[in-house]
Amino acid sequence: MAKIYEGDFLGRKLIVENGDYALQNNGSVLIRYGDTVILSVAVMGKNAITQDFFPLTVLYQEKFYSIGKIPGGFIKREGRPSENATLAARLIDRPIRPMFDENFRNEVQVINMVLSVDQDNSPEMAALFGSSLALGISDIPFDGPVAGVVVGRVNKKLIVNPTAKELEESDLQLTVAGTKDAICMVEAGSKEVSEKVMLDALMLGHDYIKKLCKIEEKIIKEIGKEKVKVELANIDEKLEKEVRKYAEKPMLKAIQIKDGLKKETEISQVKEDTINYFTELYNDDENIEEIIKSVEKIVNLIEGEQVRHLIIDKKIRPDGRKMDEIRNLKAEIDILPRTHGSAVFTRGQTQALATTTLGAMNEHQILDGLGIEDTKRFMLHYNFPPFSVGEVGRYGAPGRREIGHGALGERALLQVIPSEEEFPYTIRVVSEILGSNGSSSQATICAGCLSLMTAGVPIKAPVAGIAMGLITNGKKYTILTDIQGLEDHMGDMDFKVAGTRKGICALQMDIKIKGINEKILKEALAQAKKARLQILDVMENAISEPRKEVSIYAPKIETFNINPDKIKDVIGRGGETITKIILEASNVDSVNDKNAVKVDLEDDGRVVIYHTDKEIIEKTAKMIKDIVREVEVNKIYNGKVVKVEEFGCFVELWPGCEGLVHISQLDKKRVEKTTDVVNLGDEIIVKALGYDNRGRLNLSRKEALPKTSSKEKNKKDSK
Repeated sequence: MAKIYEGDFLGRKLIVENGDYALQNNGSVLIRYGDTVILSVAVMGKNAITQDFFPLTVLYQEKFYSIGKIPGGFIKREGRPSENATLAARLIDRPIRPMFDENFRNEVQVINMVLSVDQDNSPEMAALFGSSLALGISDIPFDGPVAGVVVGRVNKKLIVNPTAKELEESDLQLTVAGTKDAICMVEAGSKEVSEKVMLDALMLGHDYIKKLCKIEEKIIKEIGKEKVKVELANIDEKLEKEVRKYAEKPMLKAIQIKDGLKKETEISQVKEDTINYFTELYNDDENIEEIIKSVEKIVNLIEGEQVRHLIIDKKIRPDGRKMDEIRNLKAEIDILPRTHGSAVFTRGQTQALATTTLGAMNEHQILDGLGIEDTKRFMLHYNFPPFSVGEVGRYGAPGRREIGHGALGERALLQVIPSEEEFPYTIRVVSEILGSNGSSSQATICAGCLSLMTAGVPIKAPVAGIAMGLITNGKKYTILTDIQGLEDHMGDMDFKVAGTRKGICALQMDIKIKGINEKILKEALAQAKKARLQILDVMENAISEPRKEVSIYAPKIETFNINPDKIKDVIGRGGETITKIILEASNVDSVNDKNAVKVDLEDDGRVVIYHTDKEIIEKTAKMIKDIVREVEVNKIYNGKVVKVEEFGCFVELWPGCEGLVHISQLDKKRVEKTTDVVNLGDEIIVKALGYDNRGRLNLSRKEALPKTSSKEKNKKDSK
């Protein structure tokens, strides 16, 4: 039987429909938030998988009809997910994943179909609400509900779920998700806001998350199915005791090795030795495969327990650092001679090589998605080759993780990128991860910032990033600065903070537990600020401010404004005029030649010219200015006679601008023949008389001639 639940959230209608659509699954709801409509469906596989992980897949499917748009490209149908769709799917996955028992092994798919989009009512947040509710009313063992909101700040006032216009004016865009008890996921970009403002925004967001969770709980209580029972993977107590006796001491010794590479090698050796020992010991047992799986699980459990015990109880980190101590830092610039900007940032074993490339404004990225923006002039791309962690692996298109890390770095640096008017370039930063042992995304931000400054991009302030961790046993907790891979893997939180000396530019938090409270968030933000300032000191020692000039290999720029009505004259019929300008100024045969000057003509009359050679830029600018230059009436000009007729001559003031000097305007005395005064190619002075009713320019040589003094006139008369 169909059920419809209508309510109000922040002054907008929130409607949940169940029982009418998509009925052959474990749970489904249709969410209407304003005019945004999302169909959220949860499906569970019938059998558990044999692999040792929970197989959860979350999809966010953008449908172009939802905004009345036909997809671009040749095929004209939705294809692979856009970057925004991938990020939205990650945004939903991260808060719901911790709500499943780690021993659950049935495959679960959560599908969100975006059917209608109202830009004032976030489809991503509606999809998160729908995903949680679809799981909540299903028989899938989901320990929710969870919900999320967006928090903005306009004129120093915090706003929950701001409209599209409010977001444009906002200096903060925070997405926060959680349960009724705690926050479990954070994603934010901000224009250098303080830690206090960020914390206030987080807690305000959580207040409204509680309200959404209350709505979900009411619906789940009424129509929710009974949850299936999770079959826990039991480990034989005798086997566990044997494995612990064999592996605990060597594992503890391996974990405390300070050298990162040696530590990883020794931990792997302990695991391998343990598996080999018990394989030989139980070689004749018919359940040998299950036994070895259990041994592997126990030894991994030992590793995690030892790490957590050392940190929480003994306040000892695996590499011997203090809880708030950063690993060794190194910042290098100008690594690559031919790139427009380059830098390497190293923190411990984590190392990022970043390059900056500057291009013309017409090289911006075109976005084919559901958002308001259709182009992007600043891009950051993150690459994570398998060799960065000493492994072999697949090379191909970027995965969800690479897209997510790139988006985080882009969001952080975007806050300090100069406006298009200040710096009319398309900017691309690429981060190549050369080594990874904890938070390569934050190393990307540091290296990316350094490369921007070496490229001469006038950023507002340097930006650095740091990753914080959390280890807790439920009663006690420890916050860690600059977590390495082992602490990230075994810990309960990955909390990344990037910003300037003034404030926060980006924030991201993921947790493996059910949530964290305000006290932990406050401590983590304060500890992160201290670390961020230390990193900025190292970066600023390498380069203290952006270079004043761009690289000799980067395109140079000249910008000026023309009358918007003259743009058509510069372009010419079918682009004939602008093509001629480019070919002549650059001395090339094709506008596609790599040495051809680039010209951007904006609708508001702004002209931007790019080339590595300043002389070519100046020549191009002069040719354009000559076309749009307007004649001033009564002004004297130097001109060249380009055509002689019986009735007068045509004079070129500058290329593309000609006017007629009628025979009566050639001299102060009567002229019988035009050639008595001027000939083809003569340079003469003329005065602009204005345009006739047919738009033709009239000039006068007579009016431009110097006036005869009264003394000279009397002298002539006496003769």
